[in-house]
Amino acid sequence: MKDTQTKKLTAPDLISIGIFTALYFILVTIATFASAMLLPGVSNIFLPAIAALISGCVYMLLAAKIQKFGGITIMGIVMGLFFLVSGHFAFSFAANILCGIAADFIAKSKDYKSKTSLLISYIVFSYGLTGPVLPMWFMKDAYIANLVERGKDTAYIDSLFAHINMGSFAVCMISILVCALLGGYFGQKMMEKHFKKAGII
Repeated sequence: MKDTQTKKLTAPDLISIGIFTALYFILVTIATFASAMLLPGVSNIFLPAIAALISGCVYMLLAAKIQKFGGITIMGIVMGLFFLVSGHFAFSFAANILCGIAADFIAKSKDYKSKTSLLISYIVFSYGLTGPVLPMWFMKDAYIANLVERGKDTAYIDSLFAHINMGSFAVCMISILVCALLGGYFGQKMMEKHFKKAGII
């Protein structure tokens, strides 16, 4: 069990956070390819939900291993910075950072030990991946201008926005909620069944 007397992040903590963040990034990458293959044309809409569905174990392990404020926040910041430097829309990074900080506060409110608060925390964190897609609904003109600057042609832009409406926005938000609930619950069950017995946490 983590020594809760030490509230500041230590070097071993930062190493663990780096490992879990790398694992989370890998799962998001897998979700990106899976959504593109399984849901062509609407992959952007469902990517955050698919990532939320498969990443619960990593998130719950991070929270259980660190049990200090900052671990979840750092993972959110790193993901946000990735979107910032990888050519996404200018404000794509903000959602990851804000949701990471909010999720960390929610988990901290119960000392990272409440299953309910951790599940809520994971749901909030999962909405961070909407950063690259939210501008498609609410900043369409600026988003299209950004795509044009990046050399995307009219056919690509038209196909990208073919399903962008308030109905698909609702579907995106609800699917993230449902998938994060399932992914977080599964992550907690896996942690109890396997990781604690193996002495990983």
